Amino acid sequence: MRPILIAALLGTSALPALAQEVNIYSHRQPELLKPLTDAFTEATGIAVNTAFVDTGMVERLKAEGDRSPADLIMTVDVARLGEVKEAGVTQPVEDDALEIIPENLRDADNEWFGLTTRARIVYASKDRVADGEVTTYEDLADPKWRGRICTRPFTNDYNVALTAAFLAHHGPEETKAWLEGVKANLAKKPEGNDRAQVKSIWAGECDISLGNTYYMGQMLKDDEQKEWADSVRIVFPTFEDGGTHVNVSGVAMTKSAPNRDAALQLMEFLVSDEAQKIYAETNYEFPVSDHVERSELVASWGEFTSDETPLTEISRLRPKALTLIEEVDFDG
Repeated sequence: MRPILIAALLGTSALPALAQEVNIYSHRQPELLKPLTDAFTEATGIAVNTAFVDTGMVERLKAEGDRSPADLIMTVDVARLGEVKEAGVTQPVEDDALEIIPENLRDADNEWFGLTTRARIVYASKDRVADGEVTTYEDLADPKWRGRICTRPFTNDYNVALTAAFLAHHGPEETKAWLEGVKANLAKKPEGNDRAQVKSIWAGECDISLGNTYYMGQMLKDDEQKEWADSVRIVFPTFEDGGTHVNVSGVAMTKSAPNRDAALQLMEFLVSDEAQKIYAETNYEFPVSDHVERSELVASWGEFTSDETPLTEISRLRPKALTLIEEVDFDG
């Protein structure tokens, strides 16, 4: 292990910083990263500057080229991680410390790395859906759910990734039939975000919806949305021949990386037990490190087995998945 990772794991700050700063371009709001970056600065003395780049990340990095001040990109969803790699604005990173991340949660060429995971689950009405009534993703196409499912648009990145995972398990014909079946079971046209679907369940408009796990944590801390969250429970469906679909928040080093050594230290810190615990608890997500415990709230949602389909395969299949979604006019 590099010395700075050892220092991070031991909670010490005795080692000198090798650089003065690290600059991050992030799709996540800086306040979500601040507990992490503050802990890193305290341990190393290296300042971290975070710029929130909601849209146009690739275009910005391409325009800046070698002059870009960005060292790291921190983002969510394999789609965005794959996008920055395909655009040629990242570089491979070889480092023993990063091998703690399971192979299926990092790029095969080491150009991006998953830091935390979130499961794509079913929110089910506590009043109208029995325990054990939802078991698999395949089951969502069963006519027993006719008029009972709500979802955000399937052209959204999260649902495209789920469809790509389904495609990896079943191939195009079965995937298209599944999409048609789920569409036939919708209670209303896809719209809104994941939390809006839980609100619809609370309002009695549908009985189940697809969503990411962390939204439960976000709703529970919101005075208005807590009532929505209390009306549902989390169910972890699986693929018939696999586990529960997960996606990631992740990190990649930019091609320019003017502060490469310091940026690598931050990447190493991000997979330490301390950082994994902070990041997962702040965002209600699951650590990628198996020996870091989940937060009490996240653990209360139950145990599940993650699907082992490599995210690089899901990224590769996204264009085909999107084509199938559009062929069945899922959101129409």
